[in-house]
Amino acid sequence: MIDKKFKAVFWDFGGVITSSPFQAFSSFEKENNLPKDFIRRVNSTNPYENAWAKLESSKISLEEFDKLFALESENLGYKIEGSKILELLQGSVVPEMVKMLEVLKEESFLLACLTNNFNANEDKSALDNNNQERQRILGLFDYIIESREVGVRKPEDKFYEIALTTTGCNPSEVIFLDDLGINLKPAKALGMTTIKVVDHIESIKKLCEYLEISSERII
Repeated sequence: MIDKKFKAVFWDFGGVITSSPFQAFSSFEKENNLPKDFIRRVNSTNPYENAWAKLESSKISLEEFDKLFALESENLGYKIEGSKILELLQGSVVPEMVKMLEVLKEESFLLACLTNNFNANEDKSALDNNNQERQRILGLFDYIIESREVGVRKPEDKFYEIALTTTGCNPSEVIFLDDLGINLKPAKALGMTTIKVVDHIESIKKLCEYLEISSERII
């Protein structure tokens, strides 16, 4: 590992390790005769102070989110209860991404999960702690940086600074994967190498190229 350029890989969870919730958002919009990408529009309006931002920074409860999201969506033309949106977040695990994690673990790369999440309730994590497969996946990470725990969220600079301090990594030694460009921009500005996950297989190939690992071990 001494002669390797990269020492660590930082991962988003939803949309990277799992399928994107945007697929579920799109289906919901079609089923309810909503404009295409309406939910994303609500989420991106006032992104640092809206319902999503406050929930993922542990500033409001689920009940408060339900009401605030309904108000925000209604102000944009269509009222949607926040609880209905939260039901859409659970994506399916992408097995190739899990295999990639396992290979990197074997190769002694430092692995960190950088996730925007929220307190589902007192007993259940937003990453579904009751799901044994997801618990196994989470166990592959050396560090898990959660917005609900640190009180800030991607894409706030402070979130990435906390991640770097916690892991002891130099940004130039880190590759960060996320499915949202807005979350990758500040990481890149700090000096990390970034990969936007649109196609999971292509992202794996790119990561393997950076790390000088044969993608045939994964795909």
